[in-house]
Amino acid sequence: MICDFRSPLAALALTLALGGAFSAAAQPNHAPKAEAPKTAAAAPEPRAPDLPKDSTVNHMIELPGRMLSFRSVVGPVRLVDARTGAAQAEVVMTAFLLDGAEAAKRPVIFALNGGPGAGSAWLHLGAMGPWRVDFDGKAPRPATPALAIPNAETWLDFADLVFVDPPGTGFSRVTAQGDDARKRFYGVAGDIEGLAVAMRKWLAANNRLTSPKFIVGESYGGFRGPKLARALAREGVGVDGLMLVSPVLDFAWFDGAHNPLALAGRLPSYAAVARKLDGADPRAGLADVEAYAAQDYLVDLIRGGRDEQTLARMSGRVAQFTGLDAGLARRLGGRIDLESFSRERARAEGRVTSYYDGDVAGLDPDPFAATSERGDPVLDTMKTPLASAMAHMTANLFNWRTEGRYEILNESVNRGWDWGGGRRRPEAMTDLREALALDPDFTVSVLHGASDLVTPYFASKMLLDQLPATLGGRTRLVVTPGGHMFYTRAASRRAMREEGLALVSRRIAREPAAKR
Repeated sequence: MICDFRSPLAALALTLALGGAFSAAAQPNHAPKAEAPKTAAAAPEPRAPDLPKDSTVNHMIELPGRMLSFRSVVGPVRLVDARTGAAQAEVVMTAFLLDGAEAAKRPVIFALNGGPGAGSAWLHLGAMGPWRVDFDGKAPRPATPALAIPNAETWLDFADLVFVDPPGTGFSRVTAQGDDARKRFYGVAGDIEGLAVAMRKWLAANNRLTSPKFIVGESYGGFRGPKLARALAREGVGVDGLMLVSPVLDFAWFDGAHNPLALAGRLPSYAAVARKLDGADPRAGLADVEAYAAQDYLVDLIRGGRDEQTLARMSGRVAQFTGLDAGLARRLGGRIDLESFSRERARAEGRVTSYYDGDVAGLDPDPFAATSERGDPVLDTMKTPLASAMAHMTANLFNWRTEGRYEILNESVNRGWDWGGGRRRPEAMTDLREALALDPDFTVSVLHGASDLVTPYFASKMLLDQLPATLGGRTRLVVTPGGHMFYTRAASRRAMREEGLALVSRRIAREPAAKR
């Protein structure tokens, strides 16, 4: 999962001069001069004990039409300073490896979530792993029993799976002392550098450098995906393809009520909610909204708010598409922000619409306020059972025990994230273009839920359309029913699995027959 867009993008931090997080030598501490006044030395920060070593457990689960025999391997990949050997971080990876497969040819999929600050339990226990927490047909709530059931839609049939928890998420952590050490990992540049090293080390340790390799990233994990492909190439590791789930490809397209592209990108998702589209292909019912958003709506937004005829025309169409009150749409000038859509759509019933799935509404804790600080009816009800299930399974099913809690969405990591300095918003489209250009077989699948209001599918569609034909022909956009975590719906989870199988199968089909 996930991007936590409740943290304002205006709080982007200045970038750190990393100088290579895993290669720069530590600066020496100089003793004070003799004439300097004596001060009490600060007590050194205690070093936490190392996380437990890898635990390997054999499993067998019965699924519809097949039995899977496999092993789980859970443990940390330790990152150290390349020059000093000092410990920097421990990145916990949870791997599932099918028995009897030829390792050199068996595909490996690395899966990670976003946030920043989110653990991998969202993809692991929501979509891809051998077990999942069952949310199907139920409104999630924090007290949902944290029991995992065999997952008929697991991807283990066609690839080995490695779920990655970046430092500060899951059970992973920064082990070097001081705030500077944490800042190395809690930012755009250091995060990618550290994860690429951890993935390369896992592949080498498990003799999987010759295996076909893929990355699945959700939300900010989708932003990570193209950057990791490029960073891994610098580590000497080639990536065959990406699946980007509910991704952010360019943060400039999501920022502010004054950006026409952000407004146009969200309008079809508002309409998907208003029209209650739940068929296999939601875009089939949104063709008129997409055409309006990409043409007349953008033109009228650019004209601005001084022309009465433009405002009347625009607000009328927006009210029609969103199902909002025409007077409200007119007061907002046809520019529907996320908070207004969420609060006003069901205010009369005292409910608020989820940012993460507009088809879901929850009780408003303060229905008389214009705005309020509140939890999200989807995000904040799913994370507790997922974290509980992950902690229980890791200790009792995978036999890997630690005293730390499982960080499903670490707010301190999210708030302290270093987004990079300069005037440009972070974006991954440049990395995506480079990856596609350097490898003519590199393929990318982008998946979105139609009712996701956080990372709307139409924004990704417009961005992918900017790719030249020589590159864009190897990208594919799939829109399913559901929201940001659309895989909680059985049909959408099956569609996601089918797309993953197709992504891997295209790579396998390129091998000469004698090598299969």
